[in-house]
Amino acid sequence: MGIISSGERKALPASEFGLPGSEAYPMPDKAHAANAKARASQQANAGKLSPSQKAKIDAKANKVLGKGKKKRAA
Repeated sequence: MGIISSGERKALPASEFGLPGSEAYPMPDKAHAANAKARASQQANAGKLSPSQKAKIDAKANKVLGKGKKKRAA
């Protein structure tokens, strides 16, 4: 996972953050998405993140990681 500079982070659209309103948990690629899921789990277990916030982060990360709904073969 590469480091995101402050300029790169500011240039990211809100849609690439797990919590767009607070611009937390950036997910420009799969490595950052996997890391966001791990950090969200840690924060939720520590009581610093609500279950609904964690669910939003996990859903966004799964989308970036290509997990979730599977395409049916025709």
